[in-house]
Amino acid sequence: MSPGVLLLFIAAYFLVLILISYFTSRKSADNDTFFVANRNSKWYLVAFGMIGTALSGVTFISVPGKVGAPSGDQFAYFQFVLGNAAGFIIIATVLLPLYYRLQVTSIYSYIESALGKWSYKTAATIFLISRTIGSSFRLYLVVIVLQKFIFDSYGLPFAATVLFCLLLIWSYTFKGGLKTIIITDSLQTLFLVSSVFLSIYFICRSLNYNVFEAAEAIKNSSYSKVFFLNDFMSSKLHLSKQFLGGLFITVAMTGLDQDLMQKNLSCKNIGEAQKNMFSFTTVFVIINIFFLSVGALLYLYAAKNGISVEKTDYLYPTIALQHLGTLPAIVFMLGLTAATFATTDSALTALTTSFCVDFLNFNKRADVNSEAMVKTRHYVHIAFSALMFLTIILFNAVNNDAVVSAIFKVASYTYGPLLGLYGFGLFMSSRQVNDKLVPFICLISPAVCYFLSTESKELMGGYVFDNELIIVNGLITFAGLLLTSKAKQHIAAL
Repeated sequence: MSPGVLLLFIAAYFLVLILISYFTSRKSADNDTFFVANRNSKWYLVAFGMIGTALSGVTFISVPGKVGAPSGDQFAYFQFVLGNAAGFIIIATVLLPLYYRLQVTSIYSYIESALGKWSYKTAATIFLISRTIGSSFRLYLVVIVLQKFIFDSYGLPFAATVLFCLLLIWSYTFKGGLKTIIITDSLQTLFLVSSVFLSIYFICRSLNYNVFEAAEAIKNSSYSKVFFLNDFMSSKLHLSKQFLGGLFITVAMTGLDQDLMQKNLSCKNIGEAQKNMFSFTTVFVIINIFFLSVGALLYLYAAKNGISVEKTDYLYPTIALQHLGTLPAIVFMLGLTAATFATTDSALTALTTSFCVDFLNFNKRADVNSEAMVKTRHYVHIAFSALMFLTIILFNAVNNDAVVSAIFKVASYTYGPLLGLYGFGLFMSSRQVNDKLVPFICLISPAVCYFLSTESKELMGGYVFDNELIIVNGLITFAGLLLTSKAKQHIAAL
């Protein structure tokens, strides 16, 4: 498929999103609209739109690619997905009621009341760093595909492609914020889900399979093993490591993350927010089964046609854009673009919201919707766009791993302290932390975890950590808070 046709397609795609932004923000574009969509969102739109945000381009490209990776992953990722589902249920039943009871705009406001000012600022800083890195990695994934299959043909440098993508995202999010994103993400999720099913159809047609023959071929292939129960110590794919890692990463990266929680907080009440989470969880599990199936079919197609790629992340785009024809190529680009930009646009909004509320104290000002405050929000939005640009450029210079592995490796270090902070606030309300020591504890914990990840094989009889490292990270933070805290009644007596 010619680069020119793909470029025209992307231009048309974003024109639709910009038009949606215009119509959703023309009547109201104040800070309440941007931050929480005036707390009037329909739960079913939030639930559907969250699918695209949660999946991202990582799921779209890296998960199918890892099915046939040399590490022997096969369908092991589904163990992680089951952990995700358990994490979503915990979020719906434990964290959402807490946030709605406090009526927060930024979820980190809870930490201020539970632990103190320094703890609050530390939690918000962790989010800003973590989400900037994670979203930059996700956008990087789509940029390398656009660069390889479109912009290299025009001699456009990588940095210009990154800037082009960020400008497109900024153009439809800077005014309406969350109110616009809830609509655009619902549309992008529709594109994403349609792309998955159509991709399966096109690959099956090329392999001369009907749906039953395809299911049988996947089942009988060397890619379909789901549960890994052997080699607990040395295998990263063991069921317990994947499930527990998926559970706690979900609680941290979703329940303790301003991005996805901001959408939940835009619902009218806790009942609608919980309906959103439960329905979203069901669809999330099902759609990941189809992503893994796409991966198995892609490797069957590659084996039949003698196709090889230098990185597993390139398998899906190579086959879709160079081997299946024009319509499948458009379908792939539609899904990839929808998946990645649905994640990045909401991340920029969440980063802007967190900084404005947690560091500029928008929630404590009577003039939050004034022209001056709206202008300040615009400057913050631009600043985070520039920060993501620099992060992607840096990542491109140093990364050589599959993107999915990089993201969850980073998450294990940066989100772990959030688990410890929230856990202490929820379960140790009778104790008062030494607030000024909290930033240091949250730095020490990831450092210890990094040491464990590199030395555990020697120190722990061959044990190898994977995503479950986030649990250790959270426990170390919790222990540090406990050791430096005092019983509240003792403080009162003093």
